[in-house]
Amino acid sequence: MAIGIFGLLEVMLLFVNAVAILNEERFLARIGWARQPVDPYAQESVKARLVGLISAVRTLMRIPLIGLNVVTILYLVILG
Repeated sequence: MAIGIFGLLEVMLLFVNAVAILNEERFLARIGWARQPVDPYAQESVKARLVGLISAVRTLMRIPLIGLNVVTILYLVILG
């Protein structure tokens, strides 16, 4: 992995990939991070916000991640 901007982008892509593949039933529920019903009058905790972020990444980034991964793989194969 090269040091620089592309290296930083590659690390961020790997991190988003890791978040996107987390399974809520098999992994997140085991550690107590499954989505809970939200009380509209209660203030959200940091944990609830992180669970929401994980859910949003899994939902919204599925198709863009496929394209970004293909572009990254092609770049690394062609330019090494």
